[in-house]
Amino acid sequence: MGTLTKQIYRYTHPRNMRHNENLWPFVKIQRDNSGAISSLCYRNQKIPIENLSDIKGSFNGSALLTATGPSIRNIDFSVIPEIPAVGVNGAWHLHTKVNFSVYIIVDMIFMDSRTDLLEKIISSTELILFTTANGIMRLVDKFSLKNIKCKLALIEDKCYPIYEQKIPVNNIYSTFKSQDNILFLKDNVNIAFNHDIRNGIFDAGTVAYWSLQILSYLGFDKIYIAGLDMNNFSTPRFYETQNDMLPSFLEGKMHDIIIPAFTLARQAMSEKNIEVINLSLESAIPSYIFQKLDYRDAFK
Repeated sequence: MGTLTKQIYRYTHPRNMRHNENLWPFVKIQRDNSGAISSLCYRNQKIPIENLSDIKGSFNGSALLTATGPSIRNIDFSVIPEIPAVGVNGAWHLHTKVNFSVYIIVDMIFMDSRTDLLEKIISSTELILFTTANGIMRLVDKFSLKNIKCKLALIEDKCYPIYEQKIPVNNIYSTFKSQDNILFLKDNVNIAFNHDIRNGIFDAGTVAYWSLQILSYLGFDKIYIAGLDMNNFSTPRFYETQNDMLPSFLEGKMHDIIIPAFTLARQAMSEKNIEVINLSLESAIPSYIFQKLDYRDAFK
């Protein structure tokens, strides 16, 4: 967005609302009684977005969440039953092997770098794409609204709500402890999980954590995760080469954020009777968090 509008925003708004500077004044929203964004306009265009209340519990049974670790290359997807697939980032390369019903992109570096993939994703009329306001802005700017054929579901970081003050990490528990659908990690209450994504999703440095909150909300009761390696960060993702790798920022977050967050996710999913199976046998996510199974055994 323009430097002038950013400067005006910074001079007229407190620092704890700085996360909105790319949105103002081009994005206008309305919220419903649940806190969900019910209406979105961008540059005076009304953007059709899914009503999050309407899609709550709209799925059931099993889902295949496809992350992008190198172990994806070792899976023969022809032996996996036809269940709804959920893709993140570059997982679209599997679209001839799995049936994507849901897609999730919250990484703006990915959006800025993989225009060719984005064009294919947004062309799928049967797909619900969950992304942020910044993501929707990029899609409209790159492709125009008329070329976005997928359904759009607007999500936001719980601690960075649109046109509201950001919530500091140390204030997460005191701010949200009264909300029934939110769980906190016993040993670190700065890490949280939200079963009700209408009013925000908690970040833990990886789109996989966003995905588990979304899939819980959508109603799945068994989630198989492929490609959740979380190791060998210098190795290309399954669809990359050494020459076109995007950077990974996960390694520095593994011990303090990602492992504790997935520990909480296991508790949150168990309380909802949702089973999570990790199909990456060499995953750095320990088996005491998510059971590890070879994909051939998982789908016997």
